[in-house]
Amino acid sequence: MTGMERPRRLRRTPAIRRLVAETSLQPRHLVLPMFVADGIDEPREIGSMPGVQQHSMDSLRKAAVDAVAAGVGGLMLFGVPRPEDKDAAGTQASDPDGILNRGLRALAEEVGSSTVIMADTCLDEFTDHGHCGVLAADGSVDNDATLHRYVDMAIAQAESGADLLGTSGMMDGQVGAIRLGLDAAGHLDTGILAYAAKYSSAFYGPFREAVGSSLHGDRRTYQQDPANRRESIREVELDLAEGADMVMVKPAMSYLDILRDVADRSTVPVAAYQISGEYAMITAAAERGWIDRRGAIIESLTGIRRAGADIVLTYWAAEAAHWLS
Repeated sequence: MTGMERPRRLRRTPAIRRLVAETSLQPRHLVLPMFVADGIDEPREIGSMPGVQQHSMDSLRKAAVDAVAAGVGGLMLFGVPRPEDKDAAGTQASDPDGILNRGLRALAEEVGSSTVIMADTCLDEFTDHGHCGVLAADGSVDNDATLHRYVDMAIAQAESGADLLGTSGMMDGQVGAIRLGLDAAGHLDTGILAYAAKYSSAFYGPFREAVGSSLHGDRRTYQQDPANRRESIREVELDLAEGADMVMVKPAMSYLDILRDVADRSTVPVAAYQISGEYAMITAAAERGWIDRRGAIIESLTGIRRAGADIVLTYWAAEAAHWLS
């Protein structure tokens, strides 16, 4: 048995495995998505996402401080308005006193430049029909009319303290329109995290509970078809040409091939979003004792990093950051 290749030599001890690890997972790689809800005084549990809450303004501040202390790289904020404040145009999204913009100001005051404050720049939480844009007379989503609303929303978020705007609506031309609008309003340093490859997915279900979605129907006319691979590269290239500072693949775990493709071609940092359904599946299996919770979380995050993500949005960001510190 002479001359045998023995790869196991480099797996023999924890110290050797750590030395030769090809992929690292550190707290700075993780971004915590957070929900702030209007009209509540105490945090409210999200039934389909055990351990995740809709925050009151006070609990949002506290959770943000805890996450930053754990070393997370950033915070992505979503607003949950009261049902009676929704309308067809999602006007609360661009209202300086709307819940999302108030939440952004609270984060800016509480954690400031100690982390990266990100905002969801999309109308779906704020429209009474639940779509990511305004509707035309025939009920379809009006792409170009929606761009005007996105610009108004983006400027309000920049003025509220957001460092990066997450353009998640998948409207054609959204990055370019927002970039032009921000620059014209003097927000040249506000960055854009483009949800460049965002797929229509069955795994978004728990998120819709988290934001109190009013959606009837689906978003297949603007989110990507899960059957398509090359299309994601076209979307990424368009967003880069329009001025995206980072690009996103969403969901993460079912789209690792897409993530690898994007990472191989992108000239800017690449993010991936481990979405609500992915979180819920691991959580439910762990609650039943079918898998090791901590091991599955770390393995899933490492897999997303290995596939090419510079940044991972995950609801476990703060908890995992504590483990990794």
